Amino acid sequence: MSPMTTPSVALKDDVRRAFGYWRSRILCALILGYATFYIVRQNFQVAAPSMLRDLGYTRCQIGWAFSSFALIYGFGKFISGVICDRTSARYFMVVGLLGASLCSLFIGCSHSLTVLALFYALNGAFQSMGWPPIARLMVHWYSPRELGTHWGIVNASHQVGSVLILLGGSWLLVHWGWRSVFFLPAGLAFLVSAILFQRLRDIPESLGLPPIEDMEGLERSSGHEDGEAVTLREIFLEHIFPNSSLWYVCCANFFLYIVRMGFFNWAPTFLQEARGASIMMSGVQSMGFELMGALGGLSAGWISDKLLRGKRNRTCVYFMSVLIVVLLLFWWLPLRSTALNMSFLFVLGFLVYGPQTLAGCAGAEFGSKRAAAAGNGLTGLFGYLGAAFSGWGVGKIVDVWGWDAMILFFSLCTAISMGFFMLNGQRVRKKLRATQGK
Repeated sequence: MSPMTTPSVALKDDVRRAFGYWRSRILCALILGYATFYIVRQNFQVAAPSMLRDLGYTRCQIGWAFSSFALIYGFGKFISGVICDRTSARYFMVVGLLGASLCSLFIGCSHSLTVLALFYALNGAFQSMGWPPIARLMVHWYSPRELGTHWGIVNASHQVGSVLILLGGSWLLVHWGWRSVFFLPAGLAFLVSAILFQRLRDIPESLGLPPIEDMEGLERSSGHEDGEAVTLREIFLEHIFPNSSLWYVCCANFFLYIVRMGFFNWAPTFLQEARGASIMMSGVQSMGFELMGALGGLSAGWISDKLLRGKRNRTCVYFMSVLIVVLLLFWWLPLRSTALNMSFLFVLGFLVYGPQTLAGCAGAEFGSKRAAAAGNGLTGLFGYLGAAFSGWGVGKIVDVWGWDAMILFFSLCTAISMGFFMLNGQRVRKKLRATQGK
């Protein structure tokens, strides 16, 4: 047992106060940091309709930029996860935000589609350094019985960033043009990266604190010293390749991200072209999708922790079964009413982001505590392979068959993703029954 688990009562209180202080400080820094990552990420989507008009590109051409970003981001997220499990989450996240800030600045200065796509793809590499540090820190600072709830809280930060850029970016677009949507967020991200460097730290052991298992009276994994870096061999041969539960989550996330990133990339353009919304109104309606997405992620995390006792897969299935119905209604009803469009987008955001939040959480848990960032990164890789298709592929679908085909395609992807969550849920239940029967 660690020597810090049997001190005097007074020392125990001091340790608990220190642990609580650092946990709260790191949580707030993660929320601020990841919200800012999205400000220098979704600004491209906000500017896309104006870029289409001003630069004369087709939806399919802009879709290639979305796809290149998604591919770089997806592979980068897995690589970043593997590296982050063996380095400091603090430095890793700061470097990623600084790089994303510079990419946003260069995109705002560009005129060629090739240059725009190049820097947007490079932005994907730096953006991939944003979430793996969060996955690493969350599983080290929070126990499994509270992880889903707090994961949902931090995950909601990207909706906060999305809302800020959808509203603020739309205002900048109207008053100062699309290039300003890249310049101002770049400056903000540079400032926040300095704040992150000052506020963030790594896992509890790096601060001389006991691991979360000692704080909560839980059983520790055997065979490893506290804070000992996981080896590459252990990551791949023990935590990744033989982990069938993790691979099921990866497959589910592939199809889920087609839907999530389809709305993320194309909502402003869809609302302006198919539903007759103005630039500002498309930003407001897209904001509603993101706001309710934050609530959906928080709700899904709380439901999986408190009502379903950690059953992430079952929670995802419940959310997605309703999502299919709402998507079909959204396609079937000829919505020209701003209020109705916004209402449907609110509900869609809630239902899409609930499973998206839990997929990342499940990936980190199935990857194990020592390889949480790698497990989450692999889940993210599969998700962004799906997102890559939602860029070029959805753009092509819309160019050929129209916006209705996009909604029907999203319904099919949701059903397939739900099927993988159901398969994984059955596997996890069998494993639990076998364990309890021993």
